[in-house]
Amino acid sequence: MGFIEIRNLLKRFGKVVAVDHISLEIEKGEIITLLGPSGCGKTTTLRCIAGLERPDEGDVVIDGRPMFSQGFVPPSKRGIGMVFQNYAVWPHMRIFDNVAYGLKLARLPKREIRQRVQETLELVGLGGLEHRYPTQLSGGQQQRVALARALTRNPKVLLLDEPLSNLDAKLREKMRFEIQGLVKRMHITAVYVTHDQAEAMVISDRVAVMNQGQIVQVGPPEEIYHRPATKFVADFIGVTNFISGVVTEVDEDRAEAILEADFGRVRCGVLALDAVAPGRQATASVRPEDVEVVEGAGERENTFRGTVLHRVYLGNILYLFVKLGETSLRVQAHSAMPYREGDEIRVHLAPARTIIIRE
Repeated sequence: MGFIEIRNLLKRFGKVVAVDHISLEIEKGEIITLLGPSGCGKTTTLRCIAGLERPDEGDVVIDGRPMFSQGFVPPSKRGIGMVFQNYAVWPHMRIFDNVAYGLKLARLPKREIRQRVQETLELVGLGGLEHRYPTQLSGGQQQRVALARALTRNPKVLLLDEPLSNLDAKLREKMRFEIQGLVKRMHITAVYVTHDQAEAMVISDRVAVMNQGQIVQVGPPEEIYHRPATKFVADFIGVTNFISGVVTEVDEDRAEAILEADFGRVRCGVLALDAVAPGRQATASVRPEDVEVVEGAGERENTFRGTVLHRVYLGNILYLFVKLGETSLRVQAHSAMPYREGDEIRVHLAPARTIIIRE
């Protein structure tokens, strides 16, 4: 049993099914991210955990205690801290009072409140700023205030709803690492909601990819990235190339298949053997970094000739858009490679990373 259990959760808004009978277990001390496009149900799921929404069916269990099925447990009794997208700090209160607000409602002694607020502000890097107002802080500092307020009551569970979406790109990248390190040091169980794939990869122990109210795949970031369960997951997580064709051979012992594409025979790995059969249409996914530009003489399997359509220089890497037959592949190459638009090159598709996936 997990520290948090989501059991067959269903939530409707009128005729719209926002969360469609999902189940998920989250272990104590784990950081799990609910990742997906807008409208997939991730925030509604988070709000059900928090008690801000009541599901139509199912239950949420936190530390062995049902939150709905044995009587509604209000948010204040769930042992949670929550960080919102818009910070939700009070502009008329100093930083100290913002962070201390929940402790004052709990009627803790003033000395304990002051000690806990000071310790938490030091923890999030805001020591010495307790007398300032939120308008005197940067966006990143205001987000730390919201985080400190959530942490100061020592919650069992920390819930974060797209907390970095209002920050600029560089600050967002910095805050990812800060939040991940802070939560791990405090051994808090955290549920993080985002539509940003890079954010999910950095922060999470596991990622739950959601689409249309359902959880499509759950696993560590590496598994989600390299072994996507469906075409949607492969397309949503990072950048990938899709190759369509007809399966001509299947080797079940090696979990491989031959895909006849418009530019030639491609040997592919297969994650689900029941999804492939000779004569069946199929789609393979291969990441740009798994497509190698081949220089020099010699031929090997899964090597094809193509033409460079576009060249995009990104400093440390070079993206080449290569036309193979009627298929265009994005190739990640070394930025020092001299290829230009119109050049003919050879590319090799790594069979173990060219994966036939479910539609």
